[in-house]
Amino acid sequence: MKATHFGAGNIGRGFIGEILFSNDFSIDFVDINETIINALNERKEYTIELADPAKKQIQVQQVDGLNNQKDPQAVVDSIAETDIVTTAIGPNILPFIAELIAKGIQKRRTAGNEHPLDVIACENMIGGSQFLFGEVKKYLSAADLAYVEKYIGFPNAAVDRIVPIQHHTDPLFVSVEPFCEWVIDETQSKNKSLHLKGVEYVPDLEPYIERKLFSVNTGHATVAYTGAYKGYQTIDEAISDASVLQQLKAVLSETGGLLIKKWDFDPATHQAYIDKIVGRFENPYISDAITRVARTPIRKLGYDERFIRPIREAKARNLAYDHLVEVVAMILKYDDPNDEQSQELQSMLKEKSVEVVVKEVTGVNDEALIAEILAAYQKLN
Repeated sequence: MKATHFGAGNIGRGFIGEILFSNDFSIDFVDINETIINALNERKEYTIELADPAKKQIQVQQVDGLNNQKDPQAVVDSIAETDIVTTAIGPNILPFIAELIAKGIQKRRTAGNEHPLDVIACENMIGGSQFLFGEVKKYLSAADLAYVEKYIGFPNAAVDRIVPIQHHTDPLFVSVEPFCEWVIDETQSKNKSLHLKGVEYVPDLEPYIERKLFSVNTGHATVAYTGAYKGYQTIDEAISDASVLQQLKAVLSETGGLLIKKWDFDPATHQAYIDKIVGRFENPYISDAITRVARTPIRKLGYDERFIRPIREAKARNLAYDHLVEVVAMILKYDDPNDEQSQELQSMLKEKSVEVVVKEVTGVNDEALIAEILAAYQKLN
C-alpha cells in the first residue's frame, strides 16, 4: 500500500513513518526542506534510533520525497493514488496544505477512484483532522463535497511520542523515545478495512485526547516552566530537582482528579499512566531543551489549552487546581529572548497591569480565578 505523509521532520520520520512502514506502506514524504527531500530520494531509506540503553535501530525503507513548493503536481498525483494521507507539520501549517489535498481529492473524483481514503492530521491539537477538513472544504465544489461525503474521511487522532530537537551529520537519522501512542476516532473513518497495527481505534476520541493533553502536554510544560523559573536549561536537569518533580506530580494529580471525575477513568490505571509519563520525562537518553518545550507561552495560556482549560473545569467541579495556577504564574514570568511570544508577553506585562494581561491571554473573566492567578504571580520573585 501507499501513504502520502505531509511533514518529513523528526516527528514525521521518527513516529508516523515508522508506524506506516511497519504496516507495509511505501511512503511519499511531502516537505519543503530540500536537504531532507533530496536525501530521501537518493537513499530511499533512513534510520530511527530508540533513546534507551539498548539504542535499538530501525530501518525505514520504501520512502520517497516530494517538494510541495517546487513540484506541487507530484503531491496532487500522490494523493490521487494513495491509500492514506497523514500529517505531522504543526497546527499552524495545516491551512497551507489544504489546497493540495483538495486538488488530490478532485483528481480522485474525476478519475472515478471509489477507494475510501482517510486523511489524518497527527498534530498536537484537539480536532486536527476536522480542522483540516474545514480548510480543504474551501477549495471543493458541491460535487467534490458529495464525493467526500461518500469516500473521504477526516478522522481525528491523538498522538504521543517525545521527539526532542536534535542535530546529526546524517539529515535523516532521528532519535525518538521508545514509547508511542496513536489513537484514531473510528467513527469518522471512511476506510473501515484499514486498521493500522500499533494504532488504537476508538469510538470516542475525546477522553484519550484530553488524557494526553492534560497529562503529557500539561506535565511536560510544567517541568519546562518550573525548570526555567529555577534556572535549568534542559528537561532532564530540571526533573532531577526534587522540587520540580514534586510540582510535576502535584499538577498531574490535579489533572488526574479531573480526568477521573469527567471520564470515569479507573484511578489505579490512570495512576499507572501518570507514573509512565513521569518515567518518560526522566529518561536520561532524551535531553530536551527547556526552550523547545516552553516556547509559545501565550498559546499555552489559551482558554482551551493545557493549563487554563483543566483549571476552569476543575474549579467548576470543586476539584483542586492550586498547583496548576502556580505554573500559570511561572509562565507569566517566563522570559526567553529568542522566543517571540515570550517577548510579546513580557512587553504586555510592562505596558499593562497583570490582571489585564491575564484576562487578554487566557480569555478568563472569572474574577475569583483571576485573583488566584494574580496572588500566585505576586508570590514569585
